[in-house]
Amino acid sequence: MRWRSLPLGLILAALLAAASAWAEPSPDGLWLTQDRGGVIAITTCADRLCARIAGVVLDKPDDPMPLDYRGQSQCGLSLITDAAQTKPNLWKGHILDPRNGDHFGVELWLRDPDHLSLRGFLGFALLGRTEAWTRYAGAVPDDCRLTAVGG
Repeated sequence: MRWRSLPLGLILAALLAAASAWAEPSPDGLWLTQDRGGVIAITTCADRLCARIAGVVLDKPDDPMPLDYRGQSQCGLSLITDAAQTKPNLWKGHILDPRNGDHFGVELWLRDPDHLSLRGFLGFALLGRTEAWTRYAGAVPDDCRLTAVGG
């Protein structure tokens, strides 16, 4: 089949869809938390966003890794597994509090390619708190141990 035999509308629709997919920002990558205490890895899992702890900032290199609510290392702990895109540049799902195992609602959106807003809430988004995370360009070791981070 030759491209000239395709209807012009179909060709234009395909080009527009490809252009919007290329232009849409993505939260995939490493993010430094607002308090600069950790680095979170966000990835796409099927059609949703997932997030896990990729790095924990320790005061000293030999400090113990913080433990989660089950007494396990926080290194690699899944925080988000179900954030679905509800409209362009907005994902909604649930986030885990690693200290006590509670789950909260979460909304994520990019303010720009290097700044992510994350709003955690209980019940309604109006009853929550928003944090500003910055894209992290550094490397994170497999054991999640960080002693200093940059933005």
